[in-house]
Amino acid sequence: MSGSAADPPSPDRLAGVFSVSSVRRVDGTVKYIGDPLVPPAAVAEQLRPVFRQQGYDVRLEELGPESAAGATATSNGGATVVDDLGADDSITPGGTLNARSTQYALVAEPVSTDTGGVPWLNIGLLLATIASTLYVGASAWYYIPVAENPLRVFEAWPFVVAMLGVLGIHELGHYAAARYHGVDVTLPYFIPFPSYLGTMGAVINIRGRIPDRTALFDIGVAGPLAGLVATTIVTVIGLSIDPITVPERVANSGTGIIITFNYPLLFQALEALVNTLGLGTEVGPGESVHPIVFAGWAGMFFTFLNLLPVGQLDGGHIVRSIVGRRQETIAAAVPGALFALAGYLYFTRDPPPVGFGVWGLWVFWGLFATGLAYAGPARPTVDTTLDRRRALLGVFTFLLGLACFTPVPFEISAV
Repeated sequence: MSGSAADPPSPDRLAGVFSVSSVRRVDGTVKYIGDPLVPPAAVAEQLRPVFRQQGYDVRLEELGPESAAGATATSNGGATVVDDLGADDSITPGGTLNARSTQYALVAEPVSTDTGGVPWLNIGLLLATIASTLYVGASAWYYIPVAENPLRVFEAWPFVVAMLGVLGIHELGHYAAARYHGVDVTLPYFIPFPSYLGTMGAVINIRGRIPDRTALFDIGVAGPLAGLVATTIVTVIGLSIDPITVPERVANSGTGIIITFNYPLLFQALEALVNTLGLGTEVGPGESVHPIVFAGWAGMFFTFLNLLPVGQLDGGHIVRSIVGRRQETIAAAVPGALFALAGYLYFTRDPPPVGFGVWGLWVFWGLFATGLAYAGPARPTVDTTLDRRRALLGVFTFLLGLACFTPVPFEISAV
């Protein structure tokens, strides 16, 4: 870094992009008041390298119209979101943006060079998740009597690598995209949980402002696409590995309960591909698919849920970046669709021997989606239209998400 946070870029270095009329400094934050010389959505992106070199992050804010004839804007945590260019917006022959007599502020804030030391919480949660996934993988999927021989739990390491690899790569996709756009973000937090998955997934915390719809889209779409690449690889490998033998003590345990996981369209397509290539394996009597296969199934299930177009899920980010504020209308319909699916399954399927059945899963996600819709989506600082190429990529990503969907992910039946 050639500069320090005490020496922000001079107004001369912004020439050609932003015309500065005055500069204000408050507790390290520097505000350049003036007018964009390029469309507002492009200002922060073009000047970010200049400010990063000096140790600052930068965003563009609209200060509000200078007259009653000015445009309206929406609030975003005390800042004002810059709307799309309207019909009256233009670039004057001299290069100054004639944007309905609106003033703008280019806000520069020091970027902390302190990494915060070792991320102990992230490491602790990762280790705990590895432990829970090892235990679940060994006992539930490899049928290992862990209580009799605790050290055999490590035989489940392929399941752990596959499961946490899929989840981790998904979150690292978000992380890489956020860092690319200069958005402050944490490393992934894994969530240990001794269920059939061994984990409830992983999350990252976006601490910085999202500068524009392009950044919001890239951050939202990077996770599902990266995760699906990992999921595809894991699924193909799992389907190519010989199944495991179910021990007689398990087969004859007399529990009377069988849980069957149904495969979505993408999984079926990969299975057909593997069989066509001659890499598939047959699952005979007394055998079960390799546990890595289930990690691939879980990756697809997580991808579909994350792509629900509601709140601050990945799907919510993508839709918000494509359609703008209309995303909230779309999000409002999601809980109703999930509740409708739950009702349909409740009335058309026989109740399981234990539990509430799969309809309960969609009721839970309907309630969860209601809370997410109420909380609202992420709002970029500059709210300008997304480019067509990204919009098409977003549509393609949702099609992949639909290929990961099955209305009945699992079934509980009696022996």
